[in-house]
Amino acid sequence: MPDNLADPAFHADPFPAYASWRREGPVREVQLGSGGIAWLVTRYEDARQALTDPRLAKNPRGGNLPSDPIQRALSSHMLAVDPPDHTRLRRLVSTAFTARRIEALRPRITEITTSLLDAFPINQPFDLIDAFAFPLPIQVICELLGIPSDDRDAFRAWSNVIVGGVAYQDEFPGAATAMVAYIHELLAARRRAPGDDLLSGLIAVRDSEDRLTEDELVSMVFLLLIAGHETTVNLIGNGMYLLLSERERWKALCADASLIPTATEEFLRYESPVETATFRITTEPVTIGGTTIPAHAPVLVGLLSANRDDARFPDAGEVVLDRPQNPHLAFGHGIHYCLGAPLARLEAHIAFAGLTRRHSGLRLADPAATLAWRPGLLLRGLFTLPVTVTPG
Repeated sequence: MPDNLADPAFHADPFPAYASWRREGPVREVQLGSGGIAWLVTRYEDARQALTDPRLAKNPRGGNLPSDPIQRALSSHMLAVDPPDHTRLRRLVSTAFTARRIEALRPRITEITTSLLDAFPINQPFDLIDAFAFPLPIQVICELLGIPSDDRDAFRAWSNVIVGGVAYQDEFPGAATAMVAYIHELLAARRRAPGDDLLSGLIAVRDSEDRLTEDELVSMVFLLLIAGHETTVNLIGNGMYLLLSERERWKALCADASLIPTATEEFLRYESPVETATFRITTEPVTIGGTTIPAHAPVLVGLLSANRDDARFPDAGEVVLDRPQNPHLAFGHGIHYCLGAPLARLEAHIAFAGLTRRHSGLRLADPAATLAWRPGLLLRGLFTLPVTVTPG
């Protein structure tokens, strides 16, 4: 029987299993919560190979989309397709994520960060995820797209279900249907009254007479909403957990803000916000790490495991805030490398700078408490991070 990735003990602490698998069977069959079987790639070099191998396809059906309109609307974005469709879709949206456009967001991200930090209660417990790690990136992506931020709680509820895997399978149809309907309403409103936001830009985008289809447009907005905040929520939350659970790390970062860029990369490596890359399917037998995966088999690339591989990272099991060389795979690798990585990094840098500067008295509300990690194989993040702030 393959190892069961749906085991609650695995989700609570997957690292012993990952370490064992990297040693004893780095490419192996695993059981999914749905009852299905997939092949899991766990070592760093094997993961890099898998992420760039065109024989591991996102859509081996050759462009045939699901007949169900909701599934089609959620699976027509660039993360779910192969070239040449992927190339076309990425080109059409990449102009919104240039380095200059992202840097132009710095003042507004700083303003949002300051407002959230101002609202922290003093000397009473609160959840840092709810108070800071979630509202910062969701506010940014809502403003970037031109979506009312008042709807962010609905996004969070839908997103938690959609990315939560088998734990939320009964709720998935309702959440997916509601989110797709909402996106259709947003698009209709922008067509009536275009603005200077990204949503209006996606509707109007044209490159060599090429346009996004309606399914592609809905699916791209869906992807930007989910990916545009989920990874950053986890990056900030996981990073603060690593800092506050070992206060010497927190003190070091508070004392030296120049560590923030390398520390952010280390948080991405050590507690990768995305645990596994989205599914790929072999189009023919593929040999990775000495193991041949048969044709038409689903493959998961373990980013979290690869980023803890001692063969690539010295002291991989240690948090090194000033790690000089850190080519982690937290944002993927190859043609599907995360388009929003510069935005996530900018948000994280501003967030950690603000937290260390304004609230150096931040600490875990109960250092002995066992915190719960969200279920599912896609994301790696905490449900809550209870903290308190003491002055000074």
